[in-house]
Amino acid sequence: MTLTNYWWLLIWLAVAGGLLSIMVPKRQVQVLGKTEYRWSWPAAIFLICPYAVWCMNRKNFGDTEVYRQTFYSIPTSLGQLSAYLTENTKDQGFSIFTGVLKTIIGNNDKMFFLIIAIFQLLCIVYFFRNYSNDYLMCMFMFVASTDYLSWMFNGMRQFIAVCIVLLAFGLVLKKKYIPAIAIILLASTIHGSALLMLPLIFVVQGKAWNKRTLLMIFGVGLAIMFMGQFTSILDSLLAETQYSDLVTNEIWINDDGTNILRVLFYSIPMILSLVGKRFVDEENSPVINMCVNCSICTSVIYALSAASSGIYLGRLPIYTTLPGYVSCVWIIEHMFTKESARLVKIVLIGSYIVFFYYQLHIAWSVL
Repeated sequence: MTLTNYWWLLIWLAVAGGLLSIMVPKRQVQVLGKTEYRWSWPAAIFLICPYAVWCMNRKNFGDTEVYRQTFYSIPTSLGQLSAYLTENTKDQGFSIFTGVLKTIIGNNDKMFFLIIAIFQLLCIVYFFRNYSNDYLMCMFMFVASTDYLSWMFNGMRQFIAVCIVLLAFGLVLKKKYIPAIAIILLASTIHGSALLMLPLIFVVQGKAWNKRTLLMIFGVGLAIMFMGQFTSILDSLLAETQYSDLVTNEIWINDDGTNILRVLFYSIPMILSLVGKRFVDEENSPVINMCVNCSICTSVIYALSAASSGIYLGRLPIYTTLPGYVSCVWIIEHMFTKESARLVKIVLIGSYIVFFYYQLHIAWSVL
């Protein structure tokens, strides 16, 4: 079942999601000692099944063929794998994972893509189901924003790291930093960009829009104003790492930054959190506070990538994007009356569908 009409991504959500939300009763769960109502696990998992199958059968989309050839090239025997790792020192956790998986499934590239997609989607289901009061809306935002295509069809390896980091969200909430840092370090063996979360797990702690997040906004603002000095500092910091040529290579120099429309689009959760800050402060939920702060991180990093490199820095906000969806949905439901919230959701859904069309038809030319 190869995906050829990308509108099916949204049609399935609308039809299956709508029916499941009506027909399958929600379950009571405990979230930080508070009783909440959530989708049942069978319904939540059933909703994402086609997305795993579509990932398995994808062809010629983004980095798909690069990952396919990488999978074919990785040896399965311990001796050969050791030699391969000696020659390929970057993000060796992914190579080890792929080598071990290949000993089990053989040279079956479709099974390789399927297993990775199942892991990623289960992490997303776990996160949205646990922390959002509207699982379906969060899944819609994930798919309609094209995050699903951008990361599960294209930036697959980095998204494995993102999903591993998501598993540490609850630990960060409970301020269990040692196991959270261990999980982030594990994720960094898959993709080194996960190390960004080591300082950010402290930035996103505390009340929404606290001094640490404001300081981050101020710091990014200075970096944008003094971009030349910022790139020099970044070059020095990366001098002894695998990214030592990051700001001097041809890709960075010729990169005109993230499209400003994308920056504005991904700033919707942050803007809503600023408008509805009073409601967030009154609730003072640790989950929503941290998700709001994550949405702030997403926006400011995207702003920095717009002024520098969309290819490199534009890949970083995905670590904090998904929690932003949780805060966005919560704020809409708590800031407005029931009738107004329904209208705002309709406008939001329409905006996401327009962006979905723009991204696939104009930016990517695949629709």
